[in-house]
Amino acid sequence: MSELSTLYQTDYSAWALRHAELLRAGRYAELDLEHLLEELSDMSKSDRRELESRLLILLAHLLKWEYQYAMLSARWREFKGDSWRETIIEQRMRLAKLLKQSLGLKTLLPEAITAAYADAMQLASDETGLALDTFPSDCPYTLEDLLDKSYYPGSHAPTSRS
Repeated sequence: MSELSTLYQTDYSAWALRHAELLRAGRYAELDLEHLLEELSDMSKSDRRELESRLLILLAHLLKWEYQYAMLSARWREFKGDSWRETIIEQRMRLAKLLKQSLGLKTLLPEAITAAYADAMQLASDETGLALDTFPSDCPYTLEDLLDKSYYPGSHAPTSRS
């Protein structure tokens, strides 16, 4: 086992810093290629997991907004969906930031939306008590809907705050 390979196992930060030094110096033959390739591969997997996680939460909250909002606001006059709105805003903001930082993720969006939607349906069902078949089997929201700060499904768009 090489010194760098051992360092990878014992002190990841030192391993990463050492690789940055080697790359800057053009000393490519000394790189721990096996672990370097593993880390680069994991970085893209991590971004994809974050993309799907953000989409799952956003989709679940849009479903709750569309399918439960009217029922709750009819029951409780003071219900305005503030916590849902805050979550929708936060997830859109974090999605936009992630897509800006990792431009290659944009090509994965249609597939990621499809992958996240089934879990979002289940989460919305579990959190609301609504039957799973309450929700459409395919995602009813376009990519533009998901990223549009002003889009809220149904006729319950939030009023602007002064």
